[in-house]
Amino acid sequence: MSSRPIILGIVGDSAAGKTTLTRGIAQILGEDQVTAICTDDYHRYDRQQRKEMGISALHPDCNYLDIIEQHLQLLREGKSILKPIYNHSTGGFDAPEYIQPKKFVIVEGLLGYSTAAARSCYDVMTYLAPPEKLRANWKIKRDTRKRGYDEAQVLDQLRQREPDSEAFIRPQRQWADVIVSFYPPERDPDQESLLLDVRLVLRPTIPHPDFTHILDDTGNHLGSSIRLVLDRDMGKPVDVLEVDGGATAEQVQELERILCSEIPYLGQFCSLEGNQDIGKLIGTTGETLQSYPLALTQLLITYHMLKADKVAKQLQGVLV
Repeated sequence: MSSRPIILGIVGDSAAGKTTLTRGIAQILGEDQVTAICTDDYHRYDRQQRKEMGISALHPDCNYLDIIEQHLQLLREGKSILKPIYNHSTGGFDAPEYIQPKKFVIVEGLLGYSTAAARSCYDVMTYLAPPEKLRANWKIKRDTRKRGYDEAQVLDQLRQREPDSEAFIRPQRQWADVIVSFYPPERDPDQESLLLDVRLVLRPTIPHPDFTHILDDTGNHLGSSIRLVLDRDMGKPVDVLEVDGGATAEQVQELERILCSEIPYLGQFCSLEGNQDIGKLIGTTGETLQSYPLALTQLLITYHMLKADKVAKQLQGVLV
């Protein structure tokens, strides 16, 4: 390996959309270039043991955080790991898997930023923070369709887990470089629309693309569907980029130009080139929908990974 792997963290509560985002970013980078890891595999207890002990999978004591740290450090050095596997269908553990890191590593899960040692291994850290009502709807749909639960069981689990969500999951937001919040548009308050709006909190912990010139003296010249504002998050000043689900290709193209001018590789995935492969959603009747907020989120995070790779290579050249 010519340079060390670039590691992206995607942290958020259960059913916050971590896997969907991971798959989209891997699609852009090339799945043959990406190693994806879920920290759910590092649970200390199986489902039956957790039930008997009265502990949730969100609690640090229910996870081998020290092994997560060790494996992150090994992956950052380009070394292989023997990763455990938690089976969400059975609630038990399968045989461990031998993992060799590729050029990019995406680590998604519940507690990825819970220790300083783990945080030091990431090049880019994102946190997913959808509204709780929306997350609950996503969790009900996922767990009833894919994990064998009924709706009452999922709702009961959400109630039981809430104290751990508040104590251990949400505080990790403070460490993220980018906070991603998909939310229902005002035009669809009942949250039936799949074309959600997105709010991207851009923390000054890493250099973000310069979106400031999308504003002119009279306001946003891209129209009301795209907004860039200065706000505060957890008491600190941040830039916030908001993109509505109803935004058109023409409206998002200028944002794409900013990303693609600095990282030409991204151009092949932008609508500028007529590409409609990313930001895809499957509708309730099976139709395929194009979400520009999702596509732009995928492009922005990939932009940061490619920037980190460029910096790592430059640093390696200096050291050599």
